[in-house]
Amino acid sequence: MSKVSVTGSKRVIDDVIEATYEHHSLHVTDYDERYEGFAPGESLDGAETVNEKLVTVRSLESILDIEGDEVDGARPLGDEELEAELDDVRERVNELNDRRDDLQAEIRDREEEIDRMEPFADLGIELDLLGGYDSLEVVVGEAKPDAVEATLADADGIDAFEVFAGSDVVAIFARPADGAEEGVLQDSLVGVDIALLEVPDADASPSEYVAELEREREELRSDLDEVEAELAAVKEEEAGFLLRAEEQLTIEAEKKQAPLSFATTENAFIAEGWVPTETFPDLQAAIADAVGDHAEVEELERASFTPDGDHHTEAVADGGAADSDVREAATDGGHATHGGDDPPVVQNNGSAAGPFELLVQGFGRPKYSEFDPTLLVFLTFPLMFGFMIGDVGYGVLYGAIGAFLYSRYDGTFRELGAVALWAGGFTILFGIYFGIDVFGYHAYQLLPGEVHWPVDGKGLSPADIDWALSFLVASVLFGLVHLNVGHILSFVSNYQQHDLKHALYEGGSWLLILNGAWIWIFSQHLPGPKPDFLFDSFSILTFGAVSFAGFPVAVGYAAIAAILLGIVLLAIGEPPELAEVLSPIVNVISYARIMAVLLAKGGMALAVNLLAFGAYIGEGGEGSFHFIFSAEYLEYIRNHPEEYELVFAGITTAFDPSSIGAVGVLALVGGIVVAVVGHIVVLALGVTSAGIQAVRLEYVEFFGNFYEGGGDSYLPFGYDRQYTADEE
Repeated sequence: MSKVSVTGSKRVIDDVIEATYEHHSLHVTDYDERYEGFAPGESLDGAETVNEKLVTVRSLESILDIEGDEVDGARPLGDEELEAELDDVRERVNELNDRRDDLQAEIRDREEEIDRMEPFADLGIELDLLGGYDSLEVVVGEAKPDAVEATLADADGIDAFEVFAGSDVVAIFARPADGAEEGVLQDSLVGVDIALLEVPDADASPSEYVAELEREREELRSDLDEVEAELAAVKEEEAGFLLRAEEQLTIEAEKKQAPLSFATTENAFIAEGWVPTETFPDLQAAIADAVGDHAEVEELERASFTPDGDHHTEAVADGGAADSDVREAATDGGHATHGGDDPPVVQNNGSAAGPFELLVQGFGRPKYSEFDPTLLVFLTFPLMFGFMIGDVGYGVLYGAIGAFLYSRYDGTFRELGAVALWAGGFTILFGIYFGIDVFGYHAYQLLPGEVHWPVDGKGLSPADIDWALSFLVASVLFGLVHLNVGHILSFVSNYQQHDLKHALYEGGSWLLILNGAWIWIFSQHLPGPKPDFLFDSFSILTFGAVSFAGFPVAVGYAAIAAILLGIVLLAIGEPPELAEVLSPIVNVISYARIMAVLLAKGGMALAVNLLAFGAYIGEGGEGSFHFIFSAEYLEYIRNHPEEYELVFAGITTAFDPSSIGAVGVLALVGGIVVAVVGHIVVLALGVTSAGIQAVRLEYVEFFGNFYEGGGDSYLPFGYDRQYTADEE
C-alpha cells in the first residue's frame, strides 16, 4: 500500500473528487486538525438537497418494502428523470400510505369498540336498561357471580339486589337502603375481584351493535386490501426506479461530503489516503487527465507487506507539476500531512478459509504489519469443535444448519453458515472415530459380524476410562503445538520489526520456557509425581504403534537448562513479564477444556439416552454401557444379575408391544419426547460450550502470544454500481 497526497486548488475540487471516485482506489484518511492554518473541509454545494432526496427515496422504499432484488439490470438515470419521477412516485406513495394509515386506525377503533361491546352482547340485556334509574344502582363488570352474591348478601347498605350473569360478565342491580350514600353498590364490591366496565352509549341492542361494527370492520378491511394492492402495483412498477435513485443519490452524497475528510485553506485543499501501490500511477494519470496541472498527486510513503513496526519506506516525490500558487497557498512552501496513520488492510484468504475472517475480526482485524491468523483459525477451530462434540448425528445437524445459512443468506450469516459446515464436517469425522457415535449411541455395534472398533468410546463408561485420560493428554499436546506456533510467529514478527536480540528476548524466551517445561514433564527425571497415563496414553492413542516411556533423564536436565535460559532472556529483555513465568504451563493445561467438553457433551447425550431407553453394564463383564430399547430385553437383564448390572430401566422400556396399553403407549411417547428434546438441548449447548471454548482458546491462549488486531478495513472512495450505469 502507498500513502498518497492529492493537493489542488479549490477551483478543481469537484473534478478531482469525480476522478478519484471513478478510479475507486483511494482509501481516504480523515484530517485530524493538528496543523495550524488548515481546517476540515465543508460539504460541496447541494449536499443538503441530495441528502433530503436520499432520505425521501429510502422512506419510500421502506413504505413499499423494497428489498433490492426487484431490478432486472443496470441502466443510466439522469438528474431530470430522477427529479420528475421522484416527485410523482412520492405523491402517489404518500397518498396511498396516508389512506392505509387512516384505514388501519379506523379498523383498530372498530376492533376496540367490538371488544368493549362484546361483554354486553354476552349479557343479552339492552343497554338502556343498564342505567338511568332513580332508585336503583347498576354496575357491570367481569367477576364471578357467586362471589358478588355472597358479598352483597352481607352488605349493610343494600336492601335488595339481582345479579345477571353471562359467560364472563355480570350485571348487578341493587336498591340502596334508606339513607345510604350514592355509590354504595360499588363501595360494597370493594372486596370482590371485579373489573368494572363502562356502559357504552348506543341506541341499538348490544348484539346488533356488535354486528354493525363487524360489518364496518370488514368493509374497512376490504378497502385496506384495495390500497395494499395499489401499493403492491406501485412497488412492482417503481421498485427499479427507486433502487436506481437510491444508488445514484448515494453516489452523489458521497461525492458532496468528501471534503469533510480533507484539509483545506481558503483557496486550496489536501486529501490524503492509501492506495494499492500498483494502482498509484493510474490514479495519478486519472487526476492529471481531469484537471491537468491544477492538482498534484504524490506518493508519500510505501508500506511493506513485511511487518516493520511504524516505519514506512519514504517515497521520493517527483517535484511539483502542480500550479505553484496552489502549492504555496496550501502548504506555505512545504507539504502538510495528516499524521502517521497505519495502512488499511485487505484480508484475502481464499474461498475455504475466507469465512473464518469473521472469527478473526471478532477479536480485531489484523493490522497492516501483523500476520493474518485466519488460515490458522481455519485449520484449528473446526478441529477443536469437532473433537469436543464428536458425534455423527450432531455433526449432520450442524452441517444442515450451516448449509441453510450459507444458501439462504448473504454477508455475516453466510459466513457463519460456512463455519458451521466445516465444524459439522469435523464433528462427523470425529463421531466416526469415536465408534460411529450417533446421538450418543455407538452405531458400529449394528455392523454385521463381530466388530472391534479401535477407539473404545469417549471415556464415559468404566471400561474405557483409559481413553478419557488419553484424550486429556491429546488435548494438552494439541495445546503445546498450538502455543508453539503462536510463539514462533511472535519470534518472527519481532525479528522483522526489530532484530534478533529483541526476537530472542520477547519470543525466544517463551519458546524455551514452554518447551523446556513440557519436555521435562514428559521426561523420566523425578518420575514419582508424574502419573503413568502421561506415558501410557501414547500407546493407546496410536493403537499400540508407539510406545513411550518418557524422555531420558539427560533430556530432562537439558529441559531444565532451557527453562533457566529462557528465564534469563526474559529477565534481560522484559523484566515485568517474569511474574508470568508459569503461564506456559498454565496455558497448555487450559487446553484440557477440550477433553472436559468432550466428556461433558458425551455425558449429556448418554444421560438423555439413559432416561429414554435405559442401559446396563456388563455383557461379559467388560464394563461398557449398552442401551436396552425394549421391555423384553429389560426383563432378560433383570433375570441375569450375575452377568449384567442394570444402570437405569428407561422410560420406553415400559412399552410392551405384545400387550399395548395406555401406560405403555404413554411411556413410548414420553421416551421419544425426552430423547428428541434432550438431544436438541445438547445440540444447542454444543454451540455455546464447544464453540465458545474453541473461540476462547484462539483468542486468549493463541492470539495473546503474537496478535493485537485493531487494523482498519480498506474502504476505497467510490461505489460499485449495481442498479445504475454511467451515461454514455
